[in-house]
Order: sequence, then structure tokens, then C-alpha cells
Amino acid sequence: MAREQLGVLNALDAAKTQWYHFTAIVIAGMGFFTDAYDLFCISLVTKLLGRIYYHVDGALKPGTLPPNVAAAVNGVALVGTLVGQLFFGWLGDKMGRKKVYGLTLILMVVCSIASGLSFGSSAKGVIATLCFFRFWLGFGIGGDYPLSATIMSEYANKKTRGAFIAAVFAMQGFGILGGGIVGLIVSATFDHAYKAPAYSVDAAASTVPQADYVWRIILMVGAIPAALTYYWRMKMPETARFTALVAKNAKQAVADMSKVLNIDLEAEEDKVIKISTDQTNSFGLFSREFMKRHGLHLLGTTTTWFLLDIAFYSQNLFQKDIFSAIGWIPKAANMNAIHEVYKIARAQTLIALCSTVPGYWFTVALIDIMGRFAIQLMGFFFMTVFMFALAIPYHHWTLEPNRIGFVIMYSLTFFFANFGPNATTFVVPAEIFPARLRSTCHGISAAAGKAGAIVGAFGFLYAAQSTDPTKTDAGYPPGIGVRYSLIMLGVINFFGMLFTLLVPESKGKSLEELTGENGDENDEKQIQMDPSRTVPV
Repeated sequence: MAREQLGVLNALDAAKTQWYHFTAIVIAGMGFFTDAYDLFCISLVTKLLGRIYYHVDGALKPGTLPPNVAAAVNGVALVGTLVGQLFFGWLGDKMGRKKVYGLTLILMVVCSIASGLSFGSSAKGVIATLCFFRFWLGFGIGGDYPLSATIMSEYANKKTRGAFIAAVFAMQGFGILGGGIVGLIVSATFDHAYKAPAYSVDAAASTVPQADYVWRIILMVGAIPAALTYYWRMKMPETARFTALVAKNAKQAVADMSKVLNIDLEAEEDKVIKISTDQTNSFGLFSREFMKRHGLHLLGTTTTWFLLDIAFYSQNLFQKDIFSAIGWIPKAANMNAIHEVYKIARAQTLIALCSTVPGYWFTVALIDIMGRFAIQLMGFFFMTVFMFALAIPYHHWTLEPNRIGFVIMYSLTFFFANFGPNATTFVVPAEIFPARLRSTCHGISAAAGKAGAIVGAFGFLYAAQSTDPTKTDAGYPPGIGVRYSLIMLGVINFFGMLFTLLVPESKGKSLEELTGENGDENDEKQIQMDPSRTVPV
């Protein structure tokens, strides 16, 4: 039987878009800007690290990171992020969203700065320090995923909730773009100030001593946006849904939201007592009742995020290899060390500007019109199509006249990742689970995504190597080549389409309607029977 919802939650659901909504988007979004900057800027500097610390005198090619070192440098932050998502997701439901929110930011600031420092000047000392601090940087970033999504979801009104959560996530696009721009500025400045010949002209002189500052500056700049938002994060009140439904403190929830919404609200303590004594809403994460109500939903959110991130991170972390393969970035031997960073940063910036950033904001504009389900299904479909369109006639795209066509098609896969599952997999887990488990379930879903990212990042390192042993990177065995790697990614995206059928539509409904916390069992049953559709309101 339906129970009347708490007045404070009704007020949040019905609130018109106000200044506090935009404040929350910026405060949470700057965390995501930093997250994306820190996770993706490493791809700008891995080639430079190889030249500086793994140079071999007399070699025909510049030094590169050995396979195990490259895997560690690229993957350690992802491992930290996975652990952080699980830990801080759980902690956010135990201690409250706000209490944990500042801790993740402090970790990000400290570890961003520390990852640009190193103990000793040997390759082993520098890489060990970098990996240690990037693990803990990832740990802090991991906490930002469930907390930012849950806070924005619980602050938003039901009419534009999808757009607000997606807008927080869309700051990731600006973070990737920001990483590219910082890389361009720093490398151009150093390249201009310290002239150096190409590696093929003079191997030793092609990497100037000052190149060691380039990668450190790029990594450390990530601390700035996070530090700027710390004060505002600490000023945000706890969400009313946590305070009322989890902490059972109706008075505090009303006091907090009265200030935020600038209206007078009544503290309905009797309703909170009824909710807290309702046995149908007290089940735990590992209970049979949770599996019955939300088991398929959690399977849907975890599998789709896992499959999406295999494709997304393997492309993003290794796009420089794809650009090199089609000749968009010159051969390493034809550039000096700093100019190579400039070329890689330019490619990343162009892709971010032309496809990554627009894709996110298409989702923000249309998610509350088209719905989450339609956007996610469409995104996976077009990613599958474009991956196969790149892979099957791959030789055609490598020919000189067709290279721009390859970049356009490659950009479109990014566009539909972001105007598609990369945004919706973040939004939906913050809406469809009960308040007391919301942060935990979002953390589990996000951690499944990072497991996919690790598979994509590590697997692609080996898979994309040429089948010809003479053309592989130093230390790597022959792989299946870029063409067959792209075919694999196309198949993975197709499975993402299938698992999307398990994810319910949450457009236009209050969080309590979706989770059954207002006591309306009919809605809950209907969502279970037809998980891919909205229950009529």
C-alpha cells in the first residue's frame, strides 16, 4: 500500500531548477574534472618516461617502458580506483555522503602532487614512487564516483535529475580536454625553450635534461581544480535523503533543506518512525529480498559498465598507439622527446574537443527527454557499428588519403560512447537502489566498470601489438594487431546492448517510487516485471 512521502523529499522532487542545483553540479563536477584529468593524463607522458628512464645507447628506436612497467604505470591508478569505489561507496552509506566527500578530495590533492615527485633518480625509484602515489590517487578518485553521483541524485528534482547527474559526469570530458591542453602548453613551452634534434639525428641530445620536468608538471597540475573546490564541499549540507531515511533525523533534514530551498518545511518525525519500523524496507545487500527486488538491476548496471569500460579505456589510454599506426603521429625516431608529448597531446585534445565533450553534453540535453534506456541502447549499437566499420576494412583506413576518414570514424565511436553508455552507466545506479544501499550499489557498479577498464588497458597493451615480431614494441610478444583488437571491442559492445535490457528506466520518477521506499509495492512489482520500461506515473 502506498505511503505518503516525506514533505522534505516531495519539496526536493518538485523544486524548480535553482542556483543550488548549479552549485552542486560545479562542486561535484570539479571532482570529476580532476578524476578524468588524473586518470587520462598518464597516457600523455608514458612515451616520455620511456625515453628518459629506459634509453638504450645505440638503439634504433627511442626507449620505451618495458611491458610490466607500462602495465603498472597505466593500470595502478585503475586498481586504486576500483578499491576506492567499493570502500568509499560502502562508507558513504554508513557515515553519510558529506563526511566522506572531503576525505576523497584531500587524497586526490595530496597524491596528485606527490605523483610528480620521486625518491631518487633511478628508473626503479621514480617508477615505484609514481605507481605508489597513483594507486592512492586512484583510491581517492574511486570514492568520488559513488559519492558525487549519489549526492547529485539526492539533491536533484525528479524532472531534471538525469541531466544534473549527467552534467556532473560530463565534467570528465572537460578533464580529458584540460589534460590535453595542459600537455600542449607545457610541452610547447619546453620545446621552444630547449631546442633538441630528432632522435634519428642525435639520440642522446633528443631528450634534454629539462624533459624530466614536463611529465611532473603535467601530473601535478591535477591537484589545482580539486583544491579549489574543497571549501565548498565542506559547506554542502548532508543530503536530506540520507539524513531522513538512513540517519532517521527528520529535524536535521528539514533544517538543512529549508536553508537550501528557502522555504519552510515541517519535520514529520512520525513518518520517519513509520519508515524506520517498516520491515519491507530494512533488507540488506546480501538478503534474499534485495536479490528479488534489485538483483537483476545490479547485474544490469555492473555488466553494462564492465563491458563499456573495456572498450572505452582501451581506446582512451592507447589512442596514441592507434594514431601512430595510421600515421597521424610521426614515428618516434623522427621527433625529439618533448615534441612527441606535444603531438600526443594535440591528438587527445582534438578528439576530446570534437567528439568526447560534445557527446557528454548531448546526453545532458536529451537524457530526460529520450530516457536512460534508449540512450544507452543507442550508444552501444553505434559503438558496435563504428568499431566494425573501422576494423573490417582496416587496411583501407591506413592508406594516406583515408587517414582523416579513420579519425572521423574513430571520433564517432567516442561520441556515441559519451552520448550513450559512458554517461548512463554512471547515472542509473544512483537512482534505482534504496537510500541506505545507494552509494554501496553505485560503488559496486563503478568497480565492475573499473575491472573492465583494467581488462581493456592491460589486454590492449598486448593485443594491439603487430602480428609481425619485427614490428612489436620492445619487450612485447606479437599480438593480434589493431584490426582484430577493434573487432573484439565491437563484439564486446554488442554484448553491452544485450545486458542493457536488464537496466530499468528511471526517467521522471522520484527515487522513492523507483526503490519502493514510499511503500508503493505495485510500482516496485511492475518495475521488476518489465525492467526496461518506465512505470506510468
